[in-house]
Amino acid sequence: MHSFIIDIYSIITFLSDISIIQMLQIEILVSGRVQGVNFRNYVYRKALQLSLNGYVRNLYDGRVEILAQGERDDIEALIDFVRSSPGLSFVTDLDINWREPSKKFDNFRISY
Repeated sequence: MHSFIIDIYSIITFLSDISIIQMLQIEILVSGRVQGVNFRNYVYRKALQLSLNGYVRNLYDGRVEILAQGERDDIEALIDFVRSSPGLSFVTDLDINWREPSKKFDNFRISY
Protein backbone atom coordinates (compact mmCIF):
# COMPACT_ATOMS: atom_id res chain seq x y z
CA MET A 1 0.00 0.00 0.00
CA HIS A 2 1.35 3.41 -0.96
CA SER A 3 0.95 6.39 1.22
CA PHE A 4 0.44 9.81 -0.31
CA ILE A 5 1.29 13.09 1.36
CA ILE A 6 -1.24 15.74 0.58
CA ASP A 7 0.28 19.17 0.31
CA ILE A 8 -2.62 21.38 1.40
CA TYR A 9 -0.82 24.53 0.27
CA SER A 10 -0.49 23.13 -3.27
CA ILE A 11 -4.18 22.23 -3.38
CA ILE A 12 -5.24 25.68 -2.17
CA THR A 13 -2.92 27.35 -4.69
CA PHE A 14 -4.31 25.17 -7.49
CA LEU A 15 -7.92 25.94 -6.56
CA SER A 16 -7.10 29.64 -6.32
CA ASP A 17 -5.55 29.55 -9.79
CA ILE A 18 -8.70 27.90 -11.19
CA SER A 19 -10.90 30.66 -9.78
CA ILE A 20 -8.66 33.32 -11.34
CA ILE A 21 -8.90 31.57 -14.71
CA GLN A 22 -12.70 31.49 -14.49
CA MET A 23 -12.94 35.14 -13.44
CA LEU A 24 -13.72 37.46 -16.33
CA GLN A 25 -13.60 41.22 -16.63
CA ILE A 26 -15.76 43.51 -18.68
CA GLU A 27 -15.64 47.20 -19.40
CA ILE A 28 -18.95 48.76 -20.40
CA LEU A 29 -19.30 52.34 -21.63
CA VAL A 30 -22.94 53.31 -21.27
CA SER A 31 -24.46 56.13 -23.34
CA GLY A 32 -27.82 57.83 -22.97
CA ARG A 33 -29.49 59.58 -20.06
CA VAL A 34 -27.30 57.92 -17.44
CA GLN A 35 -25.98 60.81 -15.34
CA GLY A 36 -28.05 62.69 -12.77
CA VAL A 37 -30.66 59.90 -12.58
CA ASN A 38 -29.13 57.67 -9.85
CA PHE A 39 -27.89 55.21 -12.49
CA ARG A 40 -24.59 54.48 -10.74
CA ASN A 41 -26.43 53.56 -7.54
CA TYR A 42 -28.66 51.10 -9.42
CA VAL A 43 -25.60 49.50 -11.04
CA TYR A 44 -23.79 49.40 -7.69
CA ARG A 45 -26.67 47.59 -5.93
CA LYS A 46 -27.09 45.10 -8.78
CA ALA A 47 -23.34 44.37 -8.86
CA LEU A 48 -23.38 43.69 -5.11
CA GLN A 49 -26.39 41.39 -5.54
CA LEU A 50 -24.46 39.49 -8.25
CA SER A 51 -21.24 39.36 -6.13
CA LEU A 52 -19.27 41.26 -8.76
CA ASN A 53 -16.16 43.34 -8.07
CA GLY A 54 -15.02 46.53 -9.78
CA TYR A 55 -16.47 50.01 -10.06
CA VAL A 56 -18.92 52.32 -11.77
CA ARG A 57 -18.13 55.98 -12.51
CA ASN A 58 -19.33 58.98 -14.48
CA LEU A 59 -17.19 60.10 -17.40
CA TYR A 60 -16.75 63.74 -18.42
CA ASP A 61 -18.37 63.12 -21.81
CA GLY A 62 -21.73 62.16 -20.24
CA ARG A 63 -21.27 58.40 -20.40
CA VAL A 64 -20.89 56.00 -17.49
CA GLU A 65 -18.05 53.47 -17.27
CA ILE A 66 -18.59 50.11 -15.58
CA LEU A 67 -15.71 47.75 -14.91
CA ALA A 68 -16.90 44.44 -13.47
CA GLN A 69 -15.14 41.20 -12.58
CA GLY A 70 -16.79 37.89 -11.84
CA GLU A 71 -18.30 34.84 -13.44
CA ARG A 72 -19.71 35.06 -16.96
CA ASP A 73 -23.35 34.43 -15.98
CA ASP A 74 -23.23 37.20 -13.36
CA ILE A 75 -21.60 39.67 -15.74
CA GLU A 76 -24.18 38.87 -18.43
CA ALA A 77 -26.94 39.44 -15.86
CA LEU A 78 -25.43 42.88 -15.16
CA ILE A 79 -25.37 43.67 -18.88
CA ASP A 80 -29.06 42.72 -19.19
CA PHE A 81 -29.85 44.88 -16.17
CA VAL A 82 -28.00 47.89 -17.60
CA ARG A 83 -29.77 47.44 -20.98
CA SER A 84 -33.13 47.59 -19.17
CA SER A 85 -32.55 51.31 -18.35
CA PRO A 86 -33.07 51.05 -14.58
CA GLY A 87 -34.86 53.86 -12.75
CA LEU A 88 -35.18 57.08 -14.73
CA SER A 89 -32.21 56.31 -16.96
CA PHE A 90 -32.51 55.80 -20.69
CA VAL A 91 -29.71 53.68 -22.12
CA THR A 92 -29.13 54.24 -25.84
CA ASP A 93 -25.86 52.37 -26.42
CA LEU A 94 -23.46 49.96 -24.73
CA ASP A 95 -19.83 49.65 -25.80
CA ILE A 96 -18.83 46.28 -24.31
CA ASN A 97 -15.26 45.03 -24.09
CA TRP A 98 -14.39 41.68 -22.53
CA ARG A 99 -10.86 41.64 -21.14
CA GLU A 100 -8.49 39.56 -19.09
CA PRO A 101 -8.65 40.77 -15.48
CA SER A 102 -6.16 43.63 -15.20
CA LYS A 103 -6.01 43.49 -11.43
CA LYS A 104 -8.12 41.91 -8.76
CA PHE A 105 -10.74 44.09 -7.12
CA ASP A 106 -11.93 43.09 -3.65
CA ASN A 107 -15.33 44.78 -3.85
CA PHE A 108 -17.59 46.86 -6.05
CA ARG A 109 -17.69 50.62 -5.53
CA ILE A 110 -18.97 53.87 -6.96
CA SER A 111 -16.00 55.99 -8.03
CA TYR A 112 -16.16 59.76 -7.95
